[in-house]
Amino acid sequence: MITNSSSARVLPFIVAAAMLFIAGCAVGPDFRRPAAPAVGDYTAHPLATTVTSTNVAGGEAQRFAKGSDMVGDWWTLFHSKSLNELIELSLTNNPDLQAAQAALAVARENVLAQRGVYYPGVAAGFSASRQKQAGTLAPVPNSNTFQYDLFTPQVSVSYSPDVFGLNRRTVESVNAQEQGVRFQMIAAYSTLTANVVVTAIQAAAVQAQIDATRQLVELNSNMVEILRYQYTKGYAGRLDVVAQESQLAQVNATLPPLVKQGEQLRDLLAVLAGRFPNQSLADNFELASLQLPEEIPVSLPSQLVAQRPDVLQAEANLHAASAQIGIAIANRLPNITLTADAGSTALSFDKLFSSGTGFWGLGVAAAAPLFQGGTLLHQERAAKAAYIQAAEQYRSTVLSAFQNVADTLTALQQDAEGLKAAANAADDAQETLDLSQRQWHDGYISYLALLSAEQAYQQTRINLVQAQASRYADTAALFQALGGGWWHRADLTKNKNEK
Repeated sequence: MITNSSSARVLPFIVAAAMLFIAGCAVGPDFRRPAAPAVGDYTAHPLATTVTSTNVAGGEAQRFAKGSDMVGDWWTLFHSKSLNELIELSLTNNPDLQAAQAALAVARENVLAQRGVYYPGVAAGFSASRQKQAGTLAPVPNSNTFQYDLFTPQVSVSYSPDVFGLNRRTVESVNAQEQGVRFQMIAAYSTLTANVVVTAIQAAAVQAQIDATRQLVELNSNMVEILRYQYTKGYAGRLDVVAQESQLAQVNATLPPLVKQGEQLRDLLAVLAGRFPNQSLADNFELASLQLPEEIPVSLPSQLVAQRPDVLQAEANLHAASAQIGIAIANRLPNITLTADAGSTALSFDKLFSSGTGFWGLGVAAAAPLFQGGTLLHQERAAKAAYIQAAEQYRSTVLSAFQNVADTLTALQQDAEGLKAAANAADDAQETLDLSQRQWHDGYISYLALLSAEQAYQQTRINLVQAQASRYADTAALFQALGGGWWHRADLTKNKNEK
């Protein structure tokens, strides 16, 4: 039977020993977050407000607000209800994002499981047996019977004091790994939202190019018919006919790739939203329905490393590698285990807790590796080399992040210039077409010349659509490059392991 006096002897021993050893220091380096890069800007030249293109969608000037913070749902700045609904549908149904969320749940449970090493292990057992002693031996029971039953309930307690910090470093490592998985999930979220926006923009642009190309095909077909008629009447040469037929064939050749690209983009949008390709989306996006964000918040370089999920994931990997050094060092040091057992043994079940049946025991065990063939030494060296590897990978990730932002800022400035040039070319082509229509109506030019003016105008329309799409897409890319504003979303910032 477990008496009060037994418990009074066991528990103080466990508590005193735990308090004695828990104050031990954790071996290995204490992780320190890398300092932010000492740079003042992303590009070699100061950011400037982009140029304006009047009378064209997406032609507004963009101002870069340095040091401003972005919103969590940055895609709403395009003011497209269809786009907002598609984003919400994707965030709910995308399997890649759901898989990343499940991976985070796995990592969280692993952290909680690992924290169990801080507490003593308690196990309860019960055994029952019937046995017979040999007559040549003295009977074990004091009743001098050779055949008897034996019932033994027992409670065992074991605890390994964290003298050198092995448990603390292990928990620190899995905590860092959980943070890495969390930022990997956030990166999946940021990539998904940006991909949906960019894919929708590209789909709208390709559809506009398809419409313009079909009009070009119709115009070139009319020109071929006119030239063929003129050839039969002797007004045009065979060379003119063949040249125009070649032009028609070239325009026709550009249509199938555009149609293919448009279908593939629609399939991609469906899959991003968690649907099958045959479950087409109801709304078709148009560039004219999008509004270009004019105020672009640009985070300070010192803030970027605290916002980009890929940088934060690399930092978490560095933290985990640092903790692994402490684990490798602690594995080379002694390990101490405290044990306690208490229970009762009786010959009959109804006498298990009667006086005189109780027993208890206390124990301390220490074990230290003496010779492992160099295994533990080289594991420690490998952990230190892995930390250097993680540090260089972190530095590479930071450099790539800054390059990504700089490239996107430069692209936006050049996109504005390209859109202005494309808009001017489209205006000139429109003016040429208007003059040609009046001259043809008055009989000053041939119908063939009018069709040539229309063909030139349709080609400038295609160039303008491409320039518009580039500006919209690069704007979305900048929001992603700056981190995507995930820190403003409660569902992404809360950590269930924080107590």
